[in-house]
Amino acid sequence: MRTATLGPVQRAESLAGMAERELDVLVVGAGVVGAGTALDAATRGLSTGLVEARDWASGTSSRSSKLIHGGLRYLEMLDFALVREALKERGLLLERLAPHLVKPVPFLYPLQHKGWERLYAGSGVALYDGMSMARGHGRGLPVHRHLTRRHALRVAPCLKKDSLVGALQYYDAQMDDARYVATLVRTAVSYGARAANRARVTGFLREGERVVGARVKDVEAGGEYEVRAKQVVNATGVWTDDTQAMVGERGQFHVRASKGIHLVVPKDRIHSTTGLILRTEKSVLFVIPWGRHWIVGTTDTDWDLDKAHPAASSADIDYLLEHVNSVLAVPLTRDDVQGVYAGLRPLLAGESDATSKLSREHTVAHPVPGLVVVAGGKYTTYRVMAKDAVDAAVHGLDQRVAECVTEEVQLLGAEGYRALWNARARIAARVGLHVVRVEHLLNRYGALTEELLDLIAADSSLGEPLNGADDYLRAEIVYAASHEGARHLDDVLTRRTRISIETFDRGTRSAREAAELMAPVLGWDKDQIEREVEHYRKRVEAERESQRQPDDLTADAARLGAPDIVPL
Repeated sequence: MRTATLGPVQRAESLAGMAERELDVLVVGAGVVGAGTALDAATRGLSTGLVEARDWASGTSSRSSKLIHGGLRYLEMLDFALVREALKERGLLLERLAPHLVKPVPFLYPLQHKGWERLYAGSGVALYDGMSMARGHGRGLPVHRHLTRRHALRVAPCLKKDSLVGALQYYDAQMDDARYVATLVRTAVSYGARAANRARVTGFLREGERVVGARVKDVEAGGEYEVRAKQVVNATGVWTDDTQAMVGERGQFHVRASKGIHLVVPKDRIHSTTGLILRTEKSVLFVIPWGRHWIVGTTDTDWDLDKAHPAASSADIDYLLEHVNSVLAVPLTRDDVQGVYAGLRPLLAGESDATSKLSREHTVAHPVPGLVVVAGGKYTTYRVMAKDAVDAAVHGLDQRVAECVTEEVQLLGAEGYRALWNARARIAARVGLHVVRVEHLLNRYGALTEELLDLIAADSSLGEPLNGADDYLRAEIVYAASHEGARHLDDVLTRRTRISIETFDRGTRSAREAAELMAPVLGWDKDQIEREVEHYRKRVEAERESQRQPDDLTADAARLGAPDIVPL
C-alpha cells in the first residue's frame, strides 16, 4: 500500500529540499486545484514543489457545500459542456479514484405546480442521468424516480403537506472537502512531490521578464528560502489577483469572490431520509445529509472584505432559515444551529454584475514566461483544471513530458478500501472497537485506517473518543499532526476533523485535550498548549460575535477581532 507521512520532520525536509535544486514545477496554493496540480505534475515524472501560506484547504476548499456534482442547474443555463465534464469527474471519483471519500447522496426536489413542472424538471433530471450514463461513469448511482406527494412525504416527513404536489428524487455525491485535499497532498507526496504548509510566497524570482521561482517564508520557523523552478503555477483561488500583483501583472482575467454560507443542524431537527434541493429567487438551496447532521446552504453574495476569514452575518443566517423554513413543517430556529461556516467562491469576473451568474468555467493563462495561472472552475472538476494547468506549464519546459495519468491514479486509501469494508466486522473484533467506529475510520481514511489502528495498538487510550466530540477517536488527533500536516489546534478541529461545526460549543470543550494530544508530536511545551487553546477560544468567540452582526461590514470587523495563531 502506497503511503506518505506529512509530519514536522517531513515538512522541514521538504522546504530544504525545494531550495536545494531547481524544480520543474512549483505550485503556489494548496486548495483542491493546487493539490491536484501537484499530483498531476508529480505523476508525469516532474520534480514538483507545493507551498501553502496557511493550511491545506484553509480557504475555499474547506468551506464548500461538500458536494461532488454535475451541476444540475447548469443544464437550465444550457451549459451542457460543463455538466458533461463534471458528471464524468463525479463518476471517476465515486468508482475509481476515491471511493472511500466520495459517497452517493439522494436529493428530493419538491414540485409545486401540477403538470408542466413535472414534465420540465423531470426532463432535466432525465437528461442529467442520461448524460452520466452515456459517459460510462453513471453506474455508481441509482437513476432518478418520480414520486407522488404521498410517497414524497413518506421519504421526507419534514415537509409541509402544502409545500409540494409531488417530487423527483435523484442522486449526486458528497465528500469532506478538507479531508479530500489533505489526501490529495499526501498522494502527491507519495509520488515524489515536496509539500509544505505555513510556507508563504513573499515574491517571485525574476530573470528579465521570466519568472524563475519564488521567495518562500517559513511562517513557523521564520526562515526564508529561494525556491527556483522552471515553471511556477499560481493556484491561489480568490487570492489570484493578489498573487499576480507580485509580478506586476494582474493577468488576462479578474477573479471575484462570492460568499456562500452554510448552517449545520442536528439530524433530529429535520425528519427525512433524503437530502433536499429547493429553488430560491436567486439560485438553489440544499439540505444535505452530513453524518449525524444536516448542512443547509448556500447563499451567493458579492464579497470584497477579508479573504482569509469571510464572516457570516445575522442577515445571512436569517436568509437561509427563512428559505428552508418555507417548506419545513417544524421550522428551524437559531437555537437549532450547531455550526456556521462561510466560504468564498473564486469566480471569473467580467460577464455579469450578479455573482450568481458569473462563470463557473475555469481558465488557464501564461501571463509572463515561467508563470501559469489557473482560476475559476468548481470543486468537482479540479482534476481537469489541474491537467490544463500542467499542460500549460509543460509548454514552457524544454523536455519531453508524459501525458496526464491522473484519470487512473487512485488517492491514498482507495486501494484495498472495498476489501477492508467487507471485512469491517472482523477488523472491529480484532482491534476491540465497535464496528461503527471502524466504518467511521474507513470512510475517512480508507485503507490508511491500518495506520490509525497501529497507533491504537501501541497506546490503547487512543482508541477512546475525544472528550466533547464523541464521533472522533483520540488517535485521529495524533494522526492529524503526525501524518497529515496539521500544525495548529485550529487545523485539527476545523479541517482534519469537523468538530468546529459539528458541536454546539464549536469545539471548545475538546480543545485542551486535542492540544495535549498534538503536543508530543509537534514539540509543544505547556506555554504553546495554552496559546493554542486560547487562540482557538478567541476564534470561536469572534465567529459567534460576527454571526450576531447585521451586515457584512460589521460581521467582518467582529471576525477580525481574533488574531491568527502565533507561530511556534
